[in-house]
Amino acid sequence: MSASTLVTATAVTPRPARPWLTTAIVWLVLLTVPFWLPMLGGYTALAGRVLVLGLAAMSFNLLLGFTGVMSFGHAAYFGLGAYGAGLTLKYLTASTPLAMLAGVLLGGLAGTLFGLLIVRRRGVYFAMVTVAFGQIAFYIAYSWDSLTGGYDGLRGFTRAPINLGFTTIDIVNNDKAFYYFLLVIFAIATSLLGLLLASPFGRTLLAIRENERRARFLGIPIERHIWLSFSISCAFTALAGSLYALLNNFADPMGLHYSLSGEIVIMAVMGGMRAFWGPLVGAALFVVLQDYISSETVNWMSFVGLIFVLVVLFFPRGLLGMLQNRGGGR
Repeated sequence: MSASTLVTATAVTPRPARPWLTTAIVWLVLLTVPFWLPMLGGYTALAGRVLVLGLAAMSFNLLLGFTGVMSFGHAAYFGLGAYGAGLTLKYLTASTPLAMLAGVLLGGLAGTLFGLLIVRRRGVYFAMVTVAFGQIAFYIAYSWDSLTGGYDGLRGFTRAPINLGFTTIDIVNNDKAFYYFLLVIFAIATSLLGLLLASPFGRTLLAIRENERRARFLGIPIERHIWLSFSISCAFTALAGSLYALLNNFADPMGLHYSLSGEIVIMAVMGGMRAFWGPLVGAALFVVLQDYISSETVNWMSFVGLIFVLVVLFFPRGLLGMLQNRGGGR
């Protein structure tokens, strides 16, 4: 029996008893959000922000939750994706798809090249080096006023309508149309992530997470798999960043700052690192709390931090992980 077969057969975490039920509930909620959210005092752009940051958290969780490697610098690739999309729209062409592609390429290539330099580091060394790279990207964006707009951010661009040939989708003035555009991109990205995790490659990542030494004894090239996981995670995070630029028609250096990396970590942990949809649940909770509490007090992060501590203490598997565990999964 080959090493990959052994990994696929033995080194995986048991799945929830009814994963289809969780998936069905998630998509039912996402598809109907524009209709019921306004009745609760929300707005469509808030739901779009949940999708974008949820995708960023799920992309990051490929590295943390399913490979077992911590990065505190993923905001760098999120911000590079935002700047790639914004710069393309402002200086090159008014094409939303090309802007997204430019953002993914900029953030994905940066993550791929940087991953080659740090792939042999582990633990706190890996995490701290990712922070250092993120801060380098932040200070470049902060100081390059002529290109990025400096601390004031990159302005003067807007998302363009989607021309399908037979029709044009107005994502500029129609908030619902833009939300469903985000939802389609989110669906494609999460489907690819799900297929990746269900593949032998994904099972190998789980084996590395569970016991790196045993996986190495089986002949698995650990560094190569971690590098690929890091690169893929960065590319999907950059996609989320490009969508964030389209959502706000704006990109700023704070999208590269380590504080955003910390927020992404909070989203993944609160929702549940070992659950596929957990980071999305964490992102929804974080964004809603941020929107509501920040309207009441400037110290909103203190309350979010307190909730995060309570979740970690009483629900170590995260909110969705706890619900799945009660439903018979682990």
